[in-house]
Amino acid sequence: MQSSLAVALGDPAGIGPEIVAKAWDYGRDGTLAPFFAVGDARALQAVWSGPVQRIADPREAARVYPDALPLISVEDAGGIRPGQPDLEGARCSLDSLELAVGLARSGAAAGLVTAPVSKAQLYAVGFTHPGQTEFIAERCGIARENAVMMLAGPSLKVVPITTHVPLARVAELLTVEMIVSSALTTARGLQRNFGIESPRLAFAGFNPHAGESGSIGREEIDIIEPALAILRTEGLEVSGPFAADTLFHPRARALYDVAMCLYHDQALIPLKTLYFDEGVNMTLGLPVVRTAPDHGTAFAIAGENRAEPGAMIAALRLAAQAASARCERTQG
Repeated sequence: MQSSLAVALGDPAGIGPEIVAKAWDYGRDGTLAPFFAVGDARALQAVWSGPVQRIADPREAARVYPDALPLISVEDAGGIRPGQPDLEGARCSLDSLELAVGLARSGAAAGLVTAPVSKAQLYAVGFTHPGQTEFIAERCGIARENAVMMLAGPSLKVVPITTHVPLARVAELLTVEMIVSSALTTARGLQRNFGIESPRLAFAGFNPHAGESGSIGREEIDIIEPALAILRTEGLEVSGPFAADTLFHPRARALYDVAMCLYHDQALIPLKTLYFDEGVNMTLGLPVVRTAPDHGTAFAIAGENRAEPGAMIAALRLAAQAASARCERTQG
C-alpha cells in the first residue's frame, strides 16, 4: 500500500488548520488520497468541530482517514488564538515542518504538503532561511540554488528564475548559468513528477517586447539567448525569449508545458489571475514530493470559517499525482 501524504499544519494561528480540516472533509470519501496532519491538535479544535484521531505511525493513516483526520501530534504551541500569532506558535510550526520533512525523507510519507507559516514569527525564533522551501531543501541535503519553485494551475505552470529579490536587482542577478540550472532542474522535475518525457520550456523576455533586438535592453541577447543555446545542446526543447505580454493567452499556453520567467511577478501575476483559489507551489529538485497552497496565513480571517480550501485541495491532489508518477517511473 502506498504511503499517505504528510501535511504540516503551518502556523497554528493562521488558516492552515482550517483549510487542512476542510480538505479532509472534502476528500474523505476517496476524492483525495489519504493524508495525515502534523501539528498541534488544539489548532484544529480551535477552528473545527470534526473528528481528529491521533496516530503514532504514518502507516495507520490510511485506516483512520475515512472516519477521522489522522494527526501525528506536535504539541506545546502555547495558548492558541486564531488570528493572533505568537512565538510559541512559530516554534510549533517549525517543529511540525521538521517532523513532516523527516517522514517524507524517510519514505514513511508519500510526500509533503505544507500549510502557510509566518516568516516574520519564524525569524523572531531564530529561523534563518528565506522560506520553507529553502529549509526543506537543506533538510533534504540539496543546495538551495538547486531547489526550483514552480507554481501550477490546471492549464499553466510557471517558474520564476529569480524569486524573492528586489526588482531593481534582477538584471544584475540573472546569469546564463542560473537560467541553465533552473531550466535543467525544471525539465527533470516535469519528467519525474508529471511523466512528461520531453518537456517544452518557453522563456519570457526580460524587457518589454523581449528587448526589440536590443533597442530597449540587451538581457535577451547577452543572457537569455546564450542560455537557450546551451540548453538546446543538452537536448531540451526550449523556445523564446518571447514578449511576456504574449506568453499567457490560451493559444500560447497550448504550445508549452512550463513558462520560464525572469522574476517573481512576471510568473505569479498570470498564475494568480487565472487560478487565485487553486494555485499550487511545488518545489522541484528535491528527493521528495513537496507542494503547498499558493497563499499565506491570512491571519485576518483565521478562526472565522471563511478560509477557502481550494488551494490546499489542489496541493494535496498534485502531491498525490506526483508521488504516483514517481512510483511508476521507479517501477518502470
